[in-house]
Amino acid sequence: MSTLPAAPAPADGARKPLTLPGLAALRAAGEKIAMLTAYDATFAAAADAAGADCLLVGDSLGMVCQGESSTVGVTLEAMRYHTACVAQGLRRRNGRAWLVGDLPFGSYQASREQALQSATVLMQAGAQMVKLEGGGWTADTVRFLVERGIPVCGHLGLTPQTVSALGGYRVQGRGDAEADLLRRQARELQDAGCALLVLEMVPAALARTVTADLDRCATIGIGAGSGTAGQVLVLHDLLGLHLGRLPRFVRDFSAGQAGIPAALRAYVAAVKDGSFPDDTLHAW
Repeated sequence: MSTLPAAPAPADGARKPLTLPGLAALRAAGEKIAMLTAYDATFAAAADAAGADCLLVGDSLGMVCQGESSTVGVTLEAMRYHTACVAQGLRRRNGRAWLVGDLPFGSYQASREQALQSATVLMQAGAQMVKLEGGGWTADTVRFLVERGIPVCGHLGLTPQTVSALGGYRVQGRGDAEADLLRRQARELQDAGCALLVLEMVPAALARTVTADLDRCATIGIGAGSGTAGQVLVLHDLLGLHLGRLPRFVRDFSAGQAGIPAALRAYVAAVKDGSFPDDTLHAW
């Protein structure tokens, strides 16, 4: 017997799949974009049923699924496998959510051609967009992918794949020079064609400024305050499950809820109504 949430009737207009123009319309209308990570078919279907706009098959699976201390060891094959699982979960219920797949460490840094080959693997597995980390040199890679029909999500601030170079899991963009660099890189990524941009662990005021700077790219915050166009959380974190210490900006949405589906609905509702995140927890 299947444990996946049942698909709605085909006539249900609310189940029309989201598209890039649809995500842009949410941003233009001021509706917050609710993104969640997902790594398997059942949780993907549950997150979609809860109303998540985007699902991210994150290389965070290296930490929450594989038990590693960082995302660096995640392989492209692992990302392909989990992307295919999540895509299948969405297909099983005529899913609405937009599916983003992380390009793992070492799969896009060597050349634009390597990035294209890696992105092709994830797109063929079911991703509708790929995500890569960093600014500066990545703009050229983004442009190369977008020109070849591959939607791209950028990622600035704390970039977990390069955490060793950043000196650990610490806030980015605190000083004027760092903030100016991040703002410039965000504009470069937008100009290169990024449609979404994750801002992780940056001061809330800076994230709000970057969001206002961009007119064609929707920002998705994680530990970056409420001023972004949307939010993302790691699935396990919002359920209060973690092998280490939960980041202080995370809320345990399972508290007081009658099961996981209710917790996922509570997260989506809190993002949509602006009650999550709490800016007092982002006073970096």
